[in-house]
Amino acid sequence: MTSSIAKELAKGQRAISVAEFFEKNRHLLGFANKAQSLLTSVKEAVDNSLDACEEANVLPDINVELKEVKKNRFKLIIEDNGPGIVKKQIAPIFGKFLYGSKFESIGGKQSRGQQGIGISSVVLYAQLTTGKPTIVISKTSPKDEAHKFKIHIDTKTNEPEIVNAETSEWMKDHGTKIEFEIEAKYQESKQSVPEYIKETAVINPHAKITYVGPDNKKLEFPRVSEKLPKKAKKIRPHPHGVELGILKRMLKATTARSLKSFLTKEFDKVGSGTANEIVKKSELDPKILPRLLTGEQMEQLLNAVQDTKIMNPSMDCLSPIGAEILKNSVEAEYDIDFVHAITRPTTVYRGMPFQIECAIGYGGSLNPEGRVGLMRFANKVPLLYQQGACAISKAVSDVNWKSYGLQQSSGSLPNGPAVILVHMASVWVPYTSEGKEAIASYPAIIKEIKLAVQECGRFLQRYVSKKKKAAFEAAKKEKFKGYAQELAIALSKLTGKPMEEIHKKITEIADTKFSKFEEELDEMEEKSKVKPKEELEEEEESEEVEQNGNNYQ
Repeated sequence: MTSSIAKELAKGQRAISVAEFFEKNRHLLGFANKAQSLLTSVKEAVDNSLDACEEANVLPDINVELKEVKKNRFKLIIEDNGPGIVKKQIAPIFGKFLYGSKFESIGGKQSRGQQGIGISSVVLYAQLTTGKPTIVISKTSPKDEAHKFKIHIDTKTNEPEIVNAETSEWMKDHGTKIEFEIEAKYQESKQSVPEYIKETAVINPHAKITYVGPDNKKLEFPRVSEKLPKKAKKIRPHPHGVELGILKRMLKATTARSLKSFLTKEFDKVGSGTANEIVKKSELDPKILPRLLTGEQMEQLLNAVQDTKIMNPSMDCLSPIGAEILKNSVEAEYDIDFVHAITRPTTVYRGMPFQIECAIGYGGSLNPEGRVGLMRFANKVPLLYQQGACAISKAVSDVNWKSYGLQQSSGSLPNGPAVILVHMASVWVPYTSEGKEAIASYPAIIKEIKLAVQECGRFLQRYVSKKKKAAFEAAKKEKFKGYAQELAIALSKLTGKPMEEIHKKITEIADTKFSKFEEELDEMEEKSKVKPKEELEEEEESEEVEQNGNNYQ
């Protein structure tokens, strides 16, 4: 009886492709509703464009256009000036899940995408909601013709279906243009396309982005920096980020002929001395062929690795924005009186290197009564959804903001005329889901975010304190001046000197006595302002030389 049931069940069992899985579970990729789906579609396409331009050492010039076809249906067009895509790669890049060079199970380098899912998920969403193929036009050089493809995805096989392929006239020298027709809902809110474009411009100050919405209103975000960010370099995995299953796979795949050479060849920051120490602690033969290790011996090796002090991973796998450029970028997009930014040193979680950057802007036209604006970023990508589930929100809320000059209810974001920006740069950001909308709350990450925010907060507190003091002294000065006329008259009667002369002297004394607070406040505001581009570029070059001479933290 049970045997026949098992046979019947077996008839219905089959392997499914990753495309077929996401066809039924698109909410996991950020397509939970029509408003979020629109934002996710824009995000994935813009991320691809930025990555392509940076890989080709081209300053990004990106155009985003959104046209309403009919109610809840839009045409989304994204065009860039990147290197373009060779003909044979166009279909698989857009029509196949888990295709590309971004995925690294461990090690790797900082990049916007991590799984090789992004842009193909938008192609699938367009296909599911409108039945329309995605149109891709790409050109790799001025002397070549552009290639135009219309693409679907065969979800059963996770392979691209080319509806049509032809050459096309296109005036650009090189680049890629993508057109999707999708079901979507357009809204003006914190979680909107314009807000995403604005935050993308803030965190990518080297990019020029133009956006045209359904109302034909154009928003232009010019470049703040003419210098491309430092290019991240791929690194080998760090030993402290390896788990048993990964170690087993690495041991089976290595070409190393001994355990010691395996450690020095396959891992970052493991030299001959460190390898000897690990082997000694593991009590294994340093000359054993790695693929011959038993399961028990693998565990011995892993325990020895975890018990050995190893230098932090290499820094050059990361590409932070830099404090000065970040400060310039925030000032360029917001009307504020004060801004301070920092970049924290590199640190690790689970053997993964990461850096936290933070900026705080204050005053100007920011709302003095409402909650501060919190901008969350991971690898230069805005995170607009799942704010409450994000490590950044948790860390910022845990800070005692009253000591830094802002109002706050217990365990919540502060209130006041401020904007707080936090950016995590990492070879592997621990997102809470495939939709890449929030960062998981690892203790090491929470700690670094709080340290960064608190450091910026100390500069904010000094500014706010000086501002309050200056306002208080200004009020005293005006009150003193109010009595100056009567005092001058009385002193004139006592001394016989002209009243006008005495009044002038009293006013000069008041200006001298109370001006120092205003001068200190002006000096703080001036220091927080944008530096001239020439001065900034000199500092960037100096920082780059310093970083090249210091390869580990």
